[in-house]
Amino acid sequence: MSLTAFALITWQVLVAGPLLSPDERLSRAVVRSVPDAVTERLSDLGNIPVALPVLVLAIAYAAWRGHRPGAAAAALAMALVPALIVPLKEWTARPGPLEPWAAGYYPSGHTATSAVAYIAAALLIRPYTRRGWPTAAALLLTAATAAGLIVRGWHWPLDVLASLLLCTPLLLAVRWAVRRRSVRPSG
Repeated sequence: MSLTAFALITWQVLVAGPLLSPDERLSRAVVRSVPDAVTERLSDLGNIPVALPVLVLAIAYAAWRGHRPGAAAAALAMALVPALIVPLKEWTARPGPLEPWAAGYYPSGHTATSAVAYIAAALLIRPYTRRGWPTAAALLLTAATAAGLIVRGWHWPLDVLASLLLCTPLLLAVRWAVRRRSVRPSG
């Protein structure tokens, strides 16, 4: 389902379809509605030097706790982010909201990085906590990154949505690997 929606959005971007008009209107309505100092900090949550250490710590913790399949799945998911995003940016060559002369804004790499890093980290450490705070924190960090990117004018809303849709199967695979351990047959 998420890949079907992603394909639809990508098609609209490639053919300048009707979905781009509401995307552009929404962007114009919100860009720079919050001070740049705030939105830049939020956007920075999707930078590799910020997000990746969170995931690396969660991978190390899960591996230390003996959950190597989950740790490996999370590492693989993060490795796949640039492998998927970079070619799509080059192929679509979508200009940015504030830089119409530049290309390569679709899909958002910062959104993909934050989603996979924070949500995969939450999936890895959630089995070892008694509360749902890891998931809530991961969703909040990912949403803050996405909002910062859109409001700052570094990405169109569809760029961000497409990244979230593209990363959904990666995160479902991590969730499957994490949960697989808890449903092993007794022997």
